[in-house]
Amino acid sequence: MKKVLKVNPKDNVVVALMDLYAGEIVDLDGTPYNVLTDTKAKHKFAGEHFEAGEQIIMYGVVVGKANQTIQKGEVITTENVKHQSEPVFKKTGDLGWTPPNVDKWKDKTFNGYHRSDGQVGTKNVWLFFPLVFCENKNIEKLKDIFENELLPKKEVSYKNFLRSLIEEKSVAEVEDKSRNENLLDNIEVKFINHQGGCGGIRQDSELLAKLLAGYVNNPNVAGATVLSLGCQNLQVDIFQNALKEMSPNSDKEILIFEQQKIGTTDQMFQMVIKDSFEAIKRANKIERQPAPVSKISIGLECGGSDGFSGISANPALGVVSDIFAALGGKTILAEFPELCGVEQELMNRCVDEEKADKFLSLMKAFEKSVVDAGSGFDMNPSPGNIKDGLITDAMKSAGASKKGGTAPIVDVLDYGEYISKPGLNLLNTPGNDAECTTGLVGSGATVVLFTTGLGNPMGNPIAPVVKISSNTALINRMSDIIDVNAGTVITGEKSIQEVGEEIVDYIIELASGNVETKADQLKQDVFIPWKRGVSL
Repeated sequence: MKKVLKVNPKDNVVVALMDLYAGEIVDLDGTPYNVLTDTKAKHKFAGEHFEAGEQIIMYGVVVGKANQTIQKGEVITTENVKHQSEPVFKKTGDLGWTPPNVDKWKDKTFNGYHRSDGQVGTKNVWLFFPLVFCENKNIEKLKDIFENELLPKKEVSYKNFLRSLIEEKSVAEVEDKSRNENLLDNIEVKFINHQGGCGGIRQDSELLAKLLAGYVNNPNVAGATVLSLGCQNLQVDIFQNALKEMSPNSDKEILIFEQQKIGTTDQMFQMVIKDSFEAIKRANKIERQPAPVSKISIGLECGGSDGFSGISANPALGVVSDIFAALGGKTILAEFPELCGVEQELMNRCVDEEKADKFLSLMKAFEKSVVDAGSGFDMNPSPGNIKDGLITDAMKSAGASKKGGTAPIVDVLDYGEYISKPGLNLLNTPGNDAECTTGLVGSGATVVLFTTGLGNPMGNPIAPVVKISSNTALINRMSDIIDVNAGTVITGEKSIQEVGEEIVDYIIELASGNVETKADQLKQDVFIPWKRGVSL
Protein backbone atom coordinates (compact mmCIF):
# COMPACT_ATOMS: atom_id res chain seq x y z
CA MET A 1 0.00 0.00 0.00
CA LYS A 2 1.21 3.49 -0.86
CA LYS A 3 1.97 5.83 2.03
CA VAL A 4 1.10 9.09 0.22
CA LEU A 5 -0.54 10.43 -2.92
CA LYS A 6 -1.37 13.57 -4.87
CA VAL A 7 -4.99 13.70 -6.00
CA ASN A 8 -4.18 15.94 -8.98
CA PRO A 9 -0.82 16.63 -10.66
CA LYS A 10 -1.40 20.39 -10.07
CA ASP A 11 -1.68 19.90 -6.29
CA ASN A 12 0.91 21.40 -3.96
CA VAL A 13 -0.13 19.33 -0.95
CA VAL A 14 0.39 15.61 -0.35
CA VAL A 15 -2.17 13.28 1.27
CA ALA A 16 -1.04 10.85 3.97
CA LEU A 17 -2.63 7.43 3.41
CA MET A 18 -1.28 6.21 6.77
CA ASP A 19 0.17 7.81 9.87
CA LEU A 20 3.51 9.49 9.13
CA TYR A 21 6.09 10.62 11.66
CA ALA A 22 8.52 13.52 11.85
CA GLY A 23 11.83 12.66 10.21
CA GLU A 24 10.30 10.02 7.94
CA ILE A 25 11.16 10.21 4.23
CA VAL A 26 8.39 9.09 1.87
CA ASP A 27 8.56 8.57 -1.87
CA LEU A 28 5.90 9.69 -4.32
CA ASP A 29 6.50 8.67 -7.91
CA GLY A 30 10.25 9.03 -7.50
CA THR A 31 10.12 12.30 -5.55
CA PRO A 32 11.26 12.07 -1.90
CA TYR A 33 9.52 14.15 0.78
CA ASN A 34 10.97 14.74 4.23
CA VAL A 35 8.08 14.73 6.71
CA LEU A 36 8.80 17.51 9.22
CA THR A 37 5.86 17.02 11.58
CA ASP A 38 3.73 14.04 12.60
CA THR A 39 0.93 13.72 10.03
CA LYS A 40 -2.06 11.49 10.71
CA ALA A 41 -3.64 9.39 7.96
CA LYS A 42 -6.15 11.44 5.90
CA HIS A 43 -4.32 14.71 6.62
CA LYS A 44 -2.07 16.64 4.24
CA PHE A 45 1.43 18.05 4.37
CA ALA A 46 2.96 20.84 2.28
CA GLY A 47 4.42 19.61 -0.98
CA GLU A 48 6.41 22.85 -1.32
CA HIS A 49 7.41 25.89 0.74
CA PHE A 50 4.60 28.42 1.31
CA GLU A 51 4.82 32.05 2.35
CA ALA A 52 1.84 33.72 4.00
CA GLY A 53 -0.87 34.48 1.42
CA GLU A 54 0.15 31.80 -1.10
CA GLN A 55 -2.56 29.50 -2.43
CA ILE A 56 -3.08 25.89 -1.39
CA ILE A 57 -4.06 23.67 -4.34
CA MET A 58 -5.83 20.30 -4.02
CA TYR A 59 -7.96 18.44 -6.55
CA GLY A 60 -6.45 20.91 -9.01
CA VAL A 61 -8.35 23.89 -7.48
CA VAL A 62 -7.71 26.51 -4.80
CA VAL A 63 -8.81 25.13 -1.41
CA GLY A 64 -7.16 27.66 0.93
CA LYS A 65 -4.28 30.03 1.50
CA ALA A 66 -1.36 29.99 3.91
CA ASN A 67 -1.79 32.47 6.75
CA GLN A 68 1.83 32.00 7.85
CA THR A 69 5.02 30.46 6.55
CA ILE A 70 4.68 26.70 6.01
CA GLN A 71 7.75 24.56 5.42
CA LYS A 72 7.79 21.82 2.82
CA GLY A 73 6.86 18.61 4.65
CA GLU A 74 4.93 20.42 7.43
CA VAL A 75 1.37 19.27 8.21
CA ILE A 76 -1.54 21.44 6.99
CA THR A 77 -3.77 22.58 9.87
CA THR A 78 -6.47 25.11 10.71
CA GLU A 79 -3.73 27.19 12.33
CA ASN A 80 -1.58 27.64 9.23
CA VAL A 81 -4.23 27.56 6.47
CA LYS A 82 -7.54 29.40 6.04
CA HIS A 83 -10.38 28.95 3.57
CA GLN A 84 -10.09 30.53 0.15
CA SER A 85 -11.70 29.85 -3.20
CA GLU A 86 -11.54 31.41 -6.63
CA PRO A 87 -14.14 34.15 -7.39
CA VAL A 88 -16.79 33.18 -9.95
CA PHE A 89 -18.89 35.51 -12.08
CA LYS A 90 -20.32 33.64 -15.06
CA LYS A 91 -20.11 30.60 -17.29
CA THR A 92 -16.82 30.85 -19.16
CA GLY A 93 -16.93 27.82 -21.40
CA ASP A 94 -18.21 24.32 -22.00
CA LEU A 95 -16.63 21.16 -20.72
CA GLY A 96 -16.83 18.26 -23.12
CA TRP A 97 -17.99 14.85 -21.96
CA THR A 98 -17.32 11.38 -23.25
CA PRO A 99 -20.00 9.10 -21.79
CA PRO A 100 -18.69 5.87 -20.28
CA ASN A 101 -19.32 2.52 -21.92
CA VAL A 102 -22.57 1.21 -20.43
CA ASP A 103 -23.09 -1.89 -22.57
CA LYS A 104 -22.97 -3.98 -19.39
CA TRP A 105 -26.16 -2.33 -18.06
CA LYS A 106 -28.06 -0.98 -21.09
CA ASP A 107 -30.35 -4.02 -21.28
CA LYS A 108 -30.54 -4.57 -17.53
CA THR A 109 -33.86 -4.27 -15.72
CA PHE A 110 -34.98 -4.08 -12.13
CA ASN A 111 -38.27 -5.13 -10.58
CA GLY A 112 -39.99 -1.98 -9.45
CA TYR A 113 -43.42 -0.54 -8.72
CA HIS A 114 -44.88 1.11 -11.82
CA ARG A 115 -46.99 4.23 -11.38
CA SER A 116 -49.50 5.63 -13.86
CA ASP A 117 -47.34 8.72 -14.58
CA GLY A 118 -44.50 6.55 -15.90
CA GLN A 119 -42.32 6.74 -12.80
CA VAL A 120 -41.12 3.50 -11.22
CA GLY A 121 -40.52 3.07 -7.51
CA THR A 122 -37.98 0.94 -5.69
CA LYS A 123 -40.41 0.60 -2.76
CA ASN A 124 -44.18 0.49 -2.24
CA VAL A 125 -45.02 2.70 0.74
CA TRP A 126 -48.24 3.98 2.24
CA LEU A 127 -47.30 7.24 3.94
CA PHE A 128 -48.93 8.95 6.95
CA PHE A 129 -48.03 12.58 7.63
CA PRO A 130 -49.45 15.78 9.17
CA LEU A 131 -49.82 19.19 7.55
CA VAL A 132 -49.05 20.83 10.88
CA PHE A 133 -47.09 19.92 14.00
CA CYS A 134 -50.33 20.00 16.06
CA GLU A 135 -51.16 16.61 14.50
CA ASN A 136 -47.83 14.97 15.36
CA LYS A 137 -49.27 13.26 18.42
CA ASN A 138 -52.05 11.71 16.36
CA ILE A 139 -49.51 10.52 13.79
CA GLU A 140 -47.51 8.92 16.61
CA LYS A 141 -50.64 7.16 17.89
CA LEU A 142 -51.41 5.86 14.42
CA LYS A 143 -47.84 4.61 14.15
CA ASP A 144 -48.37 2.64 17.34
CA ILE A 145 -51.62 1.23 16.05
CA PHE A 146 -50.55 0.30 12.54
CA GLU A 147 -46.87 -0.45 12.94
CA ASN A 148 -46.26 -1.59 16.47
CA GLU A 149 -49.69 -2.35 17.87
CA LEU A 150 -48.59 -0.97 21.19
CA LEU A 151 -51.38 1.48 21.94
CA PRO A 152 -52.62 0.79 25.51
CA LYS A 153 -56.11 -0.66 25.69
CA LYS A 154 -58.71 1.97 26.52
CA GLU A 155 -62.47 2.11 26.17
CA VAL A 156 -61.89 1.64 22.48
CA SER A 157 -59.14 -0.82 21.52
CA TYR A 158 -57.77 0.48 18.23
CA LYS A 159 -55.51 -2.55 18.02
CA ASN A 160 -58.41 -4.95 18.11
CA PHE A 161 -60.41 -2.68 15.82
CA LEU A 162 -57.69 -2.89 13.17
CA ARG A 163 -57.47 -6.68 13.68
CA SER A 164 -61.20 -6.96 13.18
CA LEU A 165 -60.91 -5.19 9.83
CA ILE A 166 -58.01 -7.40 8.78
CA GLU A 167 -59.74 -10.64 9.71
CA GLU A 168 -63.26 -9.44 8.75
CA LYS A 169 -64.57 -10.43 12.19
CA SER A 170 -66.19 -8.58 15.03
CA VAL A 171 -63.94 -6.98 17.60
CA ALA A 172 -65.08 -9.55 20.17
CA GLU A 173 -63.94 -12.40 17.93
CA VAL A 174 -60.48 -11.04 17.36
CA GLU A 175 -57.67 -12.81 19.15
CA ASP A 176 -54.38 -11.17 20.04
CA LYS A 177 -51.61 -12.11 17.65
CA SER A 178 -47.89 -11.61 17.52
CA ARG A 179 -47.02 -8.01 16.68
CA ASN A 180 -44.16 -9.33 14.58
CA GLU A 181 -46.55 -10.95 12.15
CA ASN A 182 -46.28 -9.55 8.62
CA LEU A 183 -49.90 -8.95 7.70
CA LEU A 184 -49.38 -7.25 4.34
CA ASP A 185 -46.50 -8.61 2.32
CA ASN A 186 -46.29 -6.08 -0.52
CA ILE A 187 -46.59 -2.69 1.17
CA GLU A 188 -44.75 -0.77 3.86
CA VAL A 189 -46.57 1.64 6.15
CA LYS A 190 -44.45 4.64 7.14
CA PHE A 191 -44.99 7.72 9.27
CA ILE A 192 -43.36 11.14 9.33
CA ASN A 193 -43.84 14.22 11.45
CA HIS A 194 -42.34 17.70 11.52
CA GLN A 195 -42.35 20.97 13.44
CA GLY A 196 -43.79 23.14 10.66
CA GLY A 197 -47.08 24.03 9.01
CA CYS A 198 -47.89 27.02 11.22
CA GLY A 199 -46.08 29.90 12.87
CA GLY A 200 -42.94 31.27 11.25
CA ILE A 201 -43.52 32.90 7.89
CA ARG A 202 -45.99 31.82 5.21
CA GLN A 203 -43.14 30.96 2.85
CA ASP A 204 -42.06 28.25 5.31
CA SER A 205 -45.44 26.56 4.97
CA GLU A 206 -45.43 26.91 1.19
CA LEU A 207 -42.00 25.29 0.98
CA LEU A 208 -43.13 22.50 3.32
CA ALA A 209 -46.18 21.94 1.10
CA LYS A 210 -43.92 21.47 -1.94
CA LEU A 211 -41.70 19.08 -0.02
CA LEU A 212 -44.64 16.97 1.18
CA ALA A 213 -46.09 16.99 -2.33
CA GLY A 214 -42.72 15.71 -3.56
CA TYR A 215 -42.91 12.83 -1.09
CA VAL A 216 -46.38 11.90 -2.31
CA ASN A 217 -45.26 12.23 -5.94
CA ASN A 218 -42.15 10.11 -5.35
CA PRO A 219 -42.80 6.76 -7.10
CA ASN A 220 -41.80 4.89 -3.93
CA VAL A 221 -45.12 6.07 -2.45
CA ALA A 222 -48.37 4.31 -3.41
CA GLY A 223 -50.64 6.70 -1.51
CA ALA A 224 -50.95 8.72 1.66
CA THR A 225 -53.04 9.52 4.71
CA VAL A 226 -52.83 13.22 5.58
CA LEU A 227 -53.90 14.75 8.89
CA SER A 228 -54.88 18.42 9.09
CA LEU A 229 -56.01 20.39 12.13
CA GLY A 230 -57.82 23.02 10.04
CA CYS A 231 -56.68 26.46 11.16
CA GLN A 232 -52.96 26.18 10.31
CA ASN A 233 -50.98 28.19 7.77
CA LEU A 234 -50.42 25.14 5.59
CA GLN A 235 -54.00 24.76 4.44
CA VAL A 236 -55.18 21.61 2.67
CA ASP A 237 -55.60 23.46 -0.63
CA ILE A 238 -52.00 24.74 -0.51
CA PHE A 239 -50.77 21.13 -0.30
CA GLN A 240 -53.22 19.96 -2.99
CA ASN A 241 -52.20 22.77 -5.34
CA ALA A 242 -48.50 22.00 -4.81
CA LEU A 243 -49.16 18.36 -5.71
CA LYS A 244 -51.29 19.29 -8.73
CA GLU A 245 -48.62 21.65 -10.03
CA MET A 246 -45.99 18.93 -9.60
CA SER A 247 -48.10 16.13 -11.06
CA PRO A 248 -51.28 17.42 -12.79
CA ASN A 249 -52.59 13.93 -13.61
CA SER A 250 -51.71 12.15 -10.37
CA ASP A 251 -54.21 9.42 -9.52
CA LYS A 252 -52.68 8.26 -6.23
CA GLU A 253 -55.06 7.77 -3.34
CA ILE A 254 -54.70 10.69 -0.94
CA LEU A 255 -56.90 10.50 2.17
CA ILE A 256 -57.20 13.83 3.99
CA PHE A 257 -58.75 14.16 7.45
CA GLU A 258 -59.33 17.57 9.05
CA GLN A 259 -59.78 17.22 12.79
CA GLN A 260 -61.71 20.47 13.39
CA LYS A 261 -64.36 19.33 10.87
CA ILE A 262 -64.68 15.75 12.16
CA GLY A 263 -65.15 16.20 15.91
CA THR A 264 -63.67 14.04 18.65
CA THR A 265 -60.36 12.23 18.44
CA ASP A 266 -62.12 8.88 18.69
CA GLN A 267 -64.40 9.75 15.78
CA MET A 268 -61.42 10.79 13.67
CA PHE A 269 -59.40 7.70 14.56
CA GLN A 270 -62.24 5.38 13.61
CA MET A 271 -62.43 7.07 10.18
CA VAL A 272 -58.67 7.22 9.65
CA ILE A 273 -58.05 3.61 10.59
CA LYS A 274 -60.92 2.18 8.54
CA ASP A 275 -60.36 4.24 5.37
CA SER A 276 -56.59 3.96 5.49
CA PHE A 277 -56.63 0.22 5.98
CA GLU A 278 -58.91 -0.27 2.98
CA ALA A 279 -56.60 1.90 0.85
CA ILE A 280 -53.52 0.08 2.12
CA LYS A 281 -55.08 -3.25 1.14
CA ARG A 282 -55.59 -1.93 -2.39
CA ALA A 283 -52.00 -0.66 -2.54
CA ASN A 284 -50.79 -4.05 -1.34
CA LYS A 285 -52.07 -5.57 -4.61
CA ILE A 286 -49.48 -3.61 -6.64
CA GLU A 287 -46.65 -5.98 -7.56
CA ARG A 288 -43.10 -5.49 -8.79
CA GLN A 289 -42.63 -5.57 -12.56
CA PRO A 290 -39.51 -5.27 -14.74
CA ALA A 291 -38.38 -1.76 -15.67
CA PRO A 292 -35.26 -0.35 -17.35
CA VAL A 293 -32.47 0.75 -15.01
CA SER A 294 -32.90 4.29 -16.36
CA LYS A 295 -36.09 4.56 -14.27
CA ILE A 296 -34.04 4.67 -11.04
CA SER A 297 -33.41 8.19 -9.69
CA ILE A 298 -30.24 8.51 -7.61
CA GLY A 299 -29.61 11.06 -4.85
CA LEU A 300 -25.94 11.81 -4.09
CA GLU A 301 -24.73 13.10 -0.73
CA CYS A 302 -22.08 12.75 1.95
CA GLY A 303 -22.09 13.08 5.72
CA GLY A 304 -19.50 12.59 8.41
CA SER A 305 -16.87 13.04 5.71
CA ASP A 306 -13.16 12.51 6.27
CA GLY A 307 -9.90 13.13 4.45
CA PHE A 308 -10.41 10.00 2.35
CA SER A 309 -13.99 10.76 1.24
CA GLY A 310 -12.92 12.81 -1.76
CA ILE A 311 -10.35 10.19 -2.77
CA SER A 312 -12.34 6.95 -2.56
CA ALA A 313 -16.09 6.98 -1.87
CA ASN A 314 -17.04 10.27 -3.55
CA PRO A 315 -15.23 9.59 -6.85
CA ALA A 316 -16.80 6.11 -6.85
CA LEU A 317 -20.21 7.79 -6.72
CA GLY A 318 -19.04 9.97 -9.59
CA VAL A 319 -18.60 6.77 -11.61
CA VAL A 320 -22.14 5.72 -10.64
CA SER A 321 -23.57 9.12 -11.59
CA ASP A 322 -21.89 9.08 -15.00
CA ILE A 323 -23.12 5.53 -15.70
CA PHE A 324 -26.72 6.41 -14.85
CA ALA A 325 -26.50 9.65 -16.84
CA ALA A 326 -25.27 7.66 -19.84
CA LEU A 327 -28.14 5.20 -19.40
CA GLY A 328 -30.72 7.99 -19.38
CA GLY A 329 -31.34 7.90 -15.63
CA LYS A 330 -31.60 10.83 -13.23
CA THR A 331 -28.98 11.71 -10.63
CA ILE A 332 -29.10 14.56 -8.12
CA LEU A 333 -26.07 16.24 -6.53
CA ALA A 334 -26.99 18.31 -3.46
CA GLU A 335 -25.34 20.22 -0.57
CA PHE A 336 -24.56 23.65 -2.01
CA PRO A 337 -22.26 24.76 0.86
CA GLU A 338 -20.10 21.82 -0.13
CA LEU A 339 -19.77 23.01 -3.71
CA CYS A 340 -18.02 26.21 -2.66
CA GLY A 341 -14.76 26.55 -4.58
CA VAL A 342 -15.80 24.42 -7.55
CA GLU A 343 -18.53 26.73 -8.85
CA GLN A 344 -16.64 27.58 -12.05
CA GLU A 345 -16.28 23.95 -13.10
CA LEU A 346 -19.93 23.23 -12.31
CA MET A 347 -21.13 26.33 -14.17
CA ASN A 348 -19.10 25.32 -17.21
CA ARG A 349 -20.70 21.88 -17.05
CA CYS A 350 -24.21 23.38 -17.17
CA VAL A 351 -25.90 22.78 -20.53
CA ASP A 352 -26.75 26.46 -20.94
CA GLU A 353 -26.17 29.89 -19.38
CA GLU A 354 -29.64 29.96 -17.82
CA LYS A 355 -28.84 26.90 -15.69
CA ALA A 356 -25.39 28.26 -14.82
CA ASP A 357 -26.83 31.62 -13.76
CA LYS A 358 -29.50 29.94 -11.62
CA PHE A 359 -26.82 27.86 -9.87
CA LEU A 360 -24.68 30.91 -9.11
CA SER A 361 -27.71 32.93 -7.99
CA LEU A 362 -28.81 30.20 -5.57
CA MET A 363 -25.26 29.82 -4.25
CA LYS A 364 -24.89 33.55 -3.62
CA ALA A 365 -28.32 33.84 -2.00
CA PHE A 366 -27.56 30.88 0.28
CA GLU A 367 -24.17 32.28 1.25
CA LYS A 368 -25.67 35.73 1.93
CA SER A 369 -28.34 34.25 4.21
CA VAL A 370 -25.66 32.39 6.15
CA VAL A 371 -23.50 35.52 6.47
CA ASP A 372 -26.53 37.55 7.55
CA ALA A 373 -27.07 34.98 10.30
CA GLY A 374 -23.53 35.60 11.55
CA SER A 375 -21.84 32.58 9.97
CA GLY A 376 -20.31 31.68 6.60
CA PHE A 377 -19.49 28.81 4.25
CA ASP A 378 -16.00 28.77 5.76
CA MET A 379 -17.60 27.42 8.95
CA ASN A 380 -19.10 24.42 7.15
CA PRO A 381 -16.45 21.81 8.09
CA SER A 382 -17.56 20.13 11.31
CA PRO A 383 -15.20 19.30 14.20
CA GLY A 384 -15.25 15.71 12.94
CA ASN A 385 -14.36 16.82 9.40
CA ILE A 386 -11.41 18.87 10.66
CA LYS A 387 -10.19 16.14 12.99
CA ASP A 388 -10.08 13.76 10.05
CA GLY A 389 -8.30 15.96 7.54
CA LEU A 390 -10.84 18.36 5.96
CA ILE A 391 -9.28 21.65 7.00
CA THR A 392 -11.23 24.19 4.87
CA ASP A 393 -14.67 24.34 3.28
CA ALA A 394 -13.11 24.56 -0.19
CA MET A 395 -11.07 21.42 0.50
CA LYS A 396 -14.21 19.64 1.69
CA SER A 397 -16.16 20.93 -1.31
CA ALA A 398 -13.59 19.92 -3.90
CA GLY A 399 -13.82 16.35 -2.63
CA ALA A 400 -17.60 16.42 -2.17
CA SER A 401 -18.21 17.55 -5.76
CA LYS A 402 -16.58 14.35 -7.03
CA LYS A 403 -19.89 12.59 -6.32
CA GLY A 404 -21.29 14.30 -9.42
CA GLY A 405 -18.79 12.71 -11.82
CA THR A 406 -18.12 14.55 -15.07
CA ALA A 407 -21.47 14.50 -16.92
CA PRO A 408 -23.15 17.72 -18.12
CA ILE A 409 -25.52 19.38 -15.65
CA VAL A 410 -28.95 19.28 -17.26
CA ASP A 411 -30.90 21.19 -14.60
CA VAL A 412 -30.53 23.23 -11.41
CA LEU A 413 -33.29 22.91 -8.80
CA ASP A 414 -34.15 24.83 -5.68
CA TYR A 415 -35.20 23.01 -2.51
CA GLY A 416 -38.67 21.52 -3.04
CA GLU A 417 -38.47 21.42 -6.85
CA TYR A 418 -38.97 18.02 -8.50
CA ILE A 419 -36.61 16.47 -11.05
CA SER A 420 -37.80 16.08 -14.62
CA LYS A 421 -34.72 15.86 -16.83
CA PRO A 422 -32.58 12.72 -17.35
CA GLY A 423 -28.93 13.26 -16.46
CA LEU A 424 -27.12 15.07 -13.65
CA ASN A 425 -29.19 17.62 -11.69
CA LEU A 426 -28.00 20.06 -8.99
CA LEU A 427 -30.29 20.54 -5.98
CA ASN A 428 -29.98 23.43 -3.54
CA THR A 429 -29.84 21.92 -0.06
CA PRO A 430 -27.78 22.55 3.05
CA GLY A 431 -24.94 20.23 3.99
CA ASN A 432 -26.89 19.07 7.05
CA ASP A 433 -27.33 15.34 6.50
CA ALA A 434 -30.97 15.03 7.54
CA GLU A 435 -32.19 18.15 5.75
CA CYS A 436 -30.28 17.16 2.62
CA THR A 437 -31.60 13.59 2.49
CA THR A 438 -35.12 14.86 3.16
CA GLY A 439 -34.77 17.27 0.24
CA LEU A 440 -33.29 14.70 -2.17
CA VAL A 441 -36.20 12.32 -1.65
CA GLY A 442 -38.71 15.17 -1.90
CA SER A 443 -37.19 15.99 -5.30
CA GLY A 444 -37.75 12.46 -6.55
CA ALA A 445 -34.74 10.33 -5.54
CA THR A 446 -35.80 6.69 -5.27
CA VAL A 447 -32.38 5.59 -3.96
CA VAL A 448 -29.94 7.77 -2.00
CA LEU A 449 -26.20 7.08 -2.02
CA PHE A 450 -24.57 8.45 1.13
CA THR A 451 -20.79 8.43 1.55
CA THR A 452 -19.26 8.70 5.01
CA GLY A 453 -15.82 8.52 6.56
CA LEU A 454 -16.85 8.82 10.20
CA GLY A 455 -20.15 6.89 10.19
CA ASN A 456 -23.78 7.97 10.08
CA PRO A 457 -26.78 5.67 10.77
CA MET A 458 -29.45 7.93 9.24
CA GLY A 459 -32.04 6.66 6.75
CA ASN A 460 -35.28 7.85 5.16
CA PRO A 461 -38.91 6.73 5.52
CA ILE A 462 -39.61 6.11 1.83
CA ALA A 463 -36.27 5.77 0.02
CA PRO A 464 -33.41 3.37 0.80
CA VAL A 465 -30.23 5.17 1.89
CA VAL A 466 -27.05 3.29 0.95
CA LYS A 467 -24.04 4.00 3.16
CA ILE A 468 -20.64 3.85 1.47
CA SER A 469 -17.56 4.03 3.71
CA SER A 470 -14.48 5.93 2.55
CA ASN A 471 -12.14 3.73 4.59
CA THR A 472 -12.02 0.08 5.62
CA ALA A 473 -11.51 0.87 9.32
CA LEU A 474 -15.02 2.37 9.43
CA ILE A 475 -16.84 -0.69 8.08
CA ASN A 476 -14.82 -2.88 10.42
CA ARG A 477 -15.81 -0.67 13.36
CA MET A 478 -19.44 0.09 12.43
CA SER A 479 -20.45 -2.81 10.22
CA ASP A 480 -24.09 -2.49 11.28
CA ILE A 481 -24.57 0.79 9.39
CA ILE A 482 -22.33 0.44 6.29
CA ASP A 483 -23.52 -1.24 3.08
CA VAL A 484 -20.54 -0.82 0.72
CA ASN A 485 -16.83 -0.36 1.44
CA ALA A 486 -14.92 2.05 -0.81
CA GLY A 487 -11.89 1.85 1.50
CA THR A 488 -10.49 -0.77 -0.88
CA VAL A 489 -9.50 2.17 -3.12
CA ILE A 490 -7.25 3.52 -0.35
CA THR A 491 -5.63 0.13 0.28
CA GLY A 492 -5.06 -0.38 -3.44
CA GLU A 493 -7.22 -3.52 -3.61
CA LYS A 494 -9.67 -2.01 -6.10
CA SER A 495 -9.87 0.94 -8.45
CA ILE A 496 -12.41 3.76 -8.22
CA GLN A 497 -14.00 2.41 -11.40
CA GLU A 498 -14.36 -1.09 -9.94
CA VAL A 499 -16.00 0.17 -6.74
CA GLY A 500 -18.35 2.41 -8.74
CA GLU A 501 -19.46 -0.49 -10.92
CA GLU A 502 -20.02 -2.64 -7.83
CA ILE A 503 -22.29 0.08 -6.43
CA VAL A 504 -24.30 0.15 -9.68
CA ASP A 505 -24.87 -3.61 -9.42
CA TYR A 506 -25.84 -3.21 -5.76
CA ILE A 507 -28.36 -0.49 -6.65
CA ILE A 508 -30.08 -2.76 -9.18
CA GLU A 509 -30.41 -5.53 -6.59
CA LEU A 510 -31.64 -3.02 -4.00
CA ALA A 511 -34.18 -1.46 -6.36
CA SER A 512 -35.56 -4.95 -7.06
CA GLY A 513 -36.08 -5.64 -3.37
CA ASN A 514 -33.45 -8.39 -3.25
CA VAL A 515 -31.31 -6.66 -0.60
CA GLU A 516 -32.08 -4.22 2.20
CA THR A 517 -29.96 -1.33 3.41
CA LYS A 518 -28.62 -1.31 6.94
CA ALA A 519 -30.54 1.93 7.61
CA ASP A 520 -33.81 0.21 6.65
CA GLN A 521 -32.96 -2.78 8.79
CA LEU A 522 -32.43 -0.43 11.73
CA LYS A 523 -35.56 1.60 10.80
CA GLN A 524 -33.52 4.81 10.83
CA ASP A 525 -36.30 6.91 9.33
CA VAL A 526 -35.52 10.63 9.41
CA PHE A 527 -37.58 13.51 7.99
CA ILE A 528 -36.33 17.03 8.77
CA PRO A 529 -37.26 19.85 6.37
CA TRP A 530 -34.83 22.71 5.81
CA LYS A 531 -35.54 26.19 7.14
CA ARG A 532 -33.52 28.43 4.91
CA GLY A 533 -30.54 30.25 6.35
CA VAL A 534 -30.46 28.17 9.50
CA SER A 535 -28.30 25.25 8.42
CA LEU A 536 -25.02 24.80 6.62
